[in-house]
Amino acid sequence: QVQLVESGGGLVQAGGSLRLSCVASGSFSSINTMGWYRQAPGKQRELVATITRGGNTNYADSVKGRFTISGDNVLNTVDLQMSSLKPEDTAVYYCWATARVTTWGPQYGYWGQGTQVTVSS
Repeated sequence: QVQLVESGGGLVQAGGSLRLSCVASGSFSSINTMGWYRQAPGKQRELVATITRGGNTNYADSVKGRFTISGDNVLNTVDLQMSSLKPEDTAVYYCWATARVTTWGPQYGYWGQGTQVTVSS
């Protein structure tokens, strides 16, 4: 019931910046948390950053001070501004959201298809 579409990935040199965006659509009552995860080749998917409907943010230690997550007021869109990129940031970045399909129903998790970020040294 929730579709997440990412955009903004690409190739950038070390030290550069990229901005990822994710837009949620579909039939749902509310989105409560949105965020970004990433998965590098041969590694497990890991948390990058999340933001709640109330604006609380959480970052992986490896990106603190370099990445900034932001969302619109109704949390249907989330952006990830990435600066001072390093080769180790190279990964497929996935948008993630938790949402209620009905007002008092349970929350479910949803994933986007992913967007490639490649940082060259």
